[in-house]
Amino acid sequence: MERPAWAPQGIDLSVPSVSRIYDYYLGGSHNFEVDREAARQAMEIFPGLPKIMQANRAFMRRAVRYAVDQGITQFLDIGSGIPTFGNVHEVAQAASPGARVLYVDSDPVAVAHSRAVLDGNATARIAAADLRKPKDILSSPEAIELLDFDKPVALLLVAVLHFVPDEDEPATAVAELRDALAPGSLLVLTHASTEGGPISAEQGGGVQGVYRKASSPLIMRTRAEVAPFFEGFDIVEPGLVSMPDWHPDTPAGHEEDPAAFVGFAGVGLKA
Repeated sequence: MERPAWAPQGIDLSVPSVSRIYDYYLGGSHNFEVDREAARQAMEIFPGLPKIMQANRAFMRRAVRYAVDQGITQFLDIGSGIPTFGNVHEVAQAASPGARVLYVDSDPVAVAHSRAVLDGNATARIAAADLRKPKDILSSPEAIELLDFDKPVALLLVAVLHFVPDEDEPATAVAELRDALAPGSLLVLTHASTEGGPISAEQGGGVQGVYRKASSPLIMRTRAEVAPFFEGFDIVEPGLVSMPDWHPDTPAGHEEDPAAFVGFAGVGLKA
């Protein structure tokens, strides 16, 4: 397989990447045929997957605007993926010029493309690190340069925790990050699930089977299993809900694709 000019050396082009699959769902161009094939297989099982990803991004943008409305101008987006239109720094800096955004990802393509996108932006950076190693994130040169942890930060864990299996102790990682945040900080979180929405357990299992061949497994969790990630935070109304139901931009009763209601979203406030 020919390596595109934007693809870093050393990455295995034969293994699908969850970041590049997500990029494909959103209509991006930084993916390989192996990623597109994995996405097509998953969409054969549940065709609404792109709608879920679009709802996820729409929730993220609303949550960023909510954070700015609460006076927060620092953002730590872990598992940020490959930049597409409407990224955190674009939304945050449109609402509050000078807002500081640190992206974090372990995917080399996501890191390389983020650096290219952010070139010349003095208040946005990307750090190559892994959610499972919070100390590496918090002590990274980019975090030290960009973020002041004595002031509130919006911590974004959007569509990332469902790629961390229980044996890797995701709750411990979230707690370490929480403990580094000042009072008034926010946790912004989304998570995949087969509880609620028009996806069956069988379809969820089939999609998980596709991701077992990718760079990270996909872990479906119930609402009761997702809620403990907010330990130490006061959940913001309306609570842990489907993504379109969190502070919607559109009036009640607006028609959404049913697939958009798959999975959970929530925002927590550190008192």
